[in-house]
Amino acid sequence: MTSPQDARRSNPHFARHRDELAEQTRRYFLQRSCGGLGALGLASVMGDAAMAAPSATSSVSPGLAGLPHFAPKAKRVIYLFFSGGPSHIDMFDYHPEMRDLHGSELPAEIRMGQRLTGMTSGQKSFPCVAPMFEFKRYGEHGTWVNSDLLPNVASIVDEITIVKSMNTEAINHDPAITYINTGTQQLGKPAMGAWLSYGLGSLNDNLPAYVVMISKGRGQSQALYSRLWGAGFLPSRHQGVSMRSGREPVLYLTNPAGLDRDTRRQQLDTLAEINGEEFESYGDPETSARIAQYEMAFRMQTAVPELFDIADESADTLSLYGAEVNKPGTFARNVLLARRMLERGVRYIQLFHRGWDQHGALPSNLRNQCGDIDRPAMALIRDLKQRGMLDDTLVICGGEFGRTIYSQGQLTKDNHGRDHHGRCFTTWLAGGGVKRGFEYGKTDNWAYNILENPVHINDLNATILHTLGIDHQRLTFAYQGLDQRLTGVEGAHVIHDLLA
Repeated sequence: MTSPQDARRSNPHFARHRDELAEQTRRYFLQRSCGGLGALGLASVMGDAAMAAPSATSSVSPGLAGLPHFAPKAKRVIYLFFSGGPSHIDMFDYHPEMRDLHGSELPAEIRMGQRLTGMTSGQKSFPCVAPMFEFKRYGEHGTWVNSDLLPNVASIVDEITIVKSMNTEAINHDPAITYINTGTQQLGKPAMGAWLSYGLGSLNDNLPAYVVMISKGRGQSQALYSRLWGAGFLPSRHQGVSMRSGREPVLYLTNPAGLDRDTRRQQLDTLAEINGEEFESYGDPETSARIAQYEMAFRMQTAVPELFDIADESADTLSLYGAEVNKPGTFARNVLLARRMLERGVRYIQLFHRGWDQHGALPSNLRNQCGDIDRPAMALIRDLKQRGMLDDTLVICGGEFGRTIYSQGQLTKDNHGRDHHGRCFTTWLAGGGVKRGFEYGKTDNWAYNILENPVHINDLNATILHTLGIDHQRLTFAYQGLDQRLTGVEGAHVIHDLLA
């Protein structure tokens, strides 16, 4: 006679259930085991502090142990990024000899077989275009600046360092912007702000360490993708937070209708417990990032509205930034908001101003773009200085490359277009440990090739990290078998001549 137990064992449905249960048990064991081994491996690579379960009451990241590597000159950075390739020839890199070159052919020995974009690769002739506006000398050292378009920036030349020998291998916008922001033309690498958030941590419990804002000028605009301020292979909590103009500066920050703040707090506490248990089981740093991001969003609900309310700014301050400061979404308004973020401990702020992709329409569009940025850029330097913040705030101003002296297309009365030029371009810096009233680098009379003191974009990034007390060779993250770093592995070096 067959027992009930034997009958169940011979039943095919029971056998299938038994096998599924065994597989689930094995899978559970492996998950638990691998989670523990993974956590131990991560702890050995990232350090115990990086693997500690985050607190549900704090979103501040302390950064890496041992950073900064030495005493920093700068505590925070604001990067005014002009997306599209501003014409260095028509703004800062002036040679009086250019006036005599207008209409002449760019010599082949100057062009030296330069790689061309698809827009000029078919040209048979490369006629030179002289600067399109007037220049004057300003400041104690007689610095050439476009007097028609940049009179306000010209007034602060004794406060800034102008680097005329920047260079990059990229000749098209997206690779070039990716390169200068992440240290490589390849996609998926962390932006500089993410590296700083990872290495140095946050200075404020209620705002992100890394913030991005975008304004649009009146010229042709290239697309900007969120990967430009992404965290890449770093934990996602270090990615930039994009803040917008309007009633909702950060998407999904407000509570749903009918949900009060106390209830939301209870929900987050419960989520933190659940995520904390998962973190203990698997040691996945993205679980830690998720807890921190929930907490940051909750704190930002109070901090962001106060930040964006500029009613407490004095009439003199608003006047300093110009009339556009009263219009949300403008470059002027974003610069003022950035200064308010700096005061509240945001470590790295990048303000993208689009519209600098000027080819045939350069004469009119450059005037418009400079009209957007001239007064606010000057105001930022003066405002920081009078508040005692300029000495420990590094200000950077520039784009991904410059413009050619030769005309894109046939040179006519109505066409003075310029193509992309990465072989040399101009960036300026102020505050945060750099020299004042200083020019660095020299180009030839065509502003086409560097004659003295080249500064690769990775050299610039290494120098920026240095002002923050970071040895760029020692800020690394183990990924895909390499010790990855912002400045790559191709010999970037700090430009000590720029430092005060």
